[in-house]
Amino acid sequence: MTDVDALDFAIVVYREDDRWEAEMLPVGLTKDLHGLIHALRQQPSMGATIGLVAVGDDFFVALRMFGERVDVFLSDITASWDWPLARQVLEYLDVPVPEEEELDMVLPAGDLSIFSDLGLDEMELGALSGDLELLPDEVLSSIAARLGFSQPFERAVDVAIG
Repeated sequence: MTDVDALDFAIVVYREDDRWEAEMLPVGLTKDLHGLIHALRQQPSMGATIGLVAVGDDFFVALRMFGERVDVFLSDITASWDWPLARQVLEYLDVPVPEEEELDMVLPAGDLSIFSDLGLDEMELGALSGDLELLPDEVLSSIAARLGFSQPFERAVDVAIG
């Protein structure tokens, strides 16, 4: 996967008939947090609905919907300097966009415990998001494997990147 543009994707993951399903969302939602939340709310699910977004080789966003509650996790707050979605996530979380000279390392923002009840604790999510050797799509693939929806996730990614 050498085409960086091909790595922008948004996927909705949900439970149906006691099994995980995953589907592609329009790639335009990789730039629009409110549109992404709206799309996730439209997905019927037997529990929480999960949204996973990878933007290039820069960052990822994970969302989890519980009725009206929306938990959000951003892998790297410094992405807010260059990417509208990352900036929108920080605004949603009421976290100020850091000045460039304030940070020289990757720091996440949002709910590190977003998937703890599914078996991915805060420490592991923090470690995955801070691993500079992994691209965002690789981190999301690892998260999908840990949470038990690797196959539907990988099928959706294959559709996304052709």
